[in-house]
Amino acid sequence: MLEYILMIVPVAFVVGSIYYAYKTVTTGRRTRKRAVLSQIGAFAAVSVICLVSAMTVFAAPEAAAEGTKDSLNLGISMIAAALATGISGIGGGIAVGGAAPAAIGATSEDPKAFGKALIFVALGEGVALYGLLVSILIISKV
Repeated sequence: MLEYILMIVPVAFVVGSIYYAYKTVTTGRRTRKRAVLSQIGAFAAVSVICLVSAMTVFAAPEAAAEGTKDSLNLGISMIAAALATGISGIGGGIAVGGAAPAAIGATSEDPKAFGKALIFVALGEGVALYGLLVSILIISKV
């Protein structure tokens, strides 16, 4: 029963924070920047709740007697792989979001600048690929 509650709480927290951010932006009480910051705070809180709940469940005496320390390591390594992929994907998206419009503008002014502009866009994509490779390495070590 505890496992179901621990699965429902983070989902409810995320859904509630998304609804709260949507309502505050549409009613005009908050800016988009404040809504994004509240979403980042909600993500951090849910991450802490999920990490602590996983450690709490596996630290129980009956779980320790069954030898589930390997499953705790597996769970934490999966969280690490997910964070490596997710955060690098967000960073790559931010980089491409800034570089792509500049590349399009440079190409529209001078068509010869296409190759140079494409390199800068690809560098932003590379950040996400490196995060994916790191997560593959983490998963393969488990």
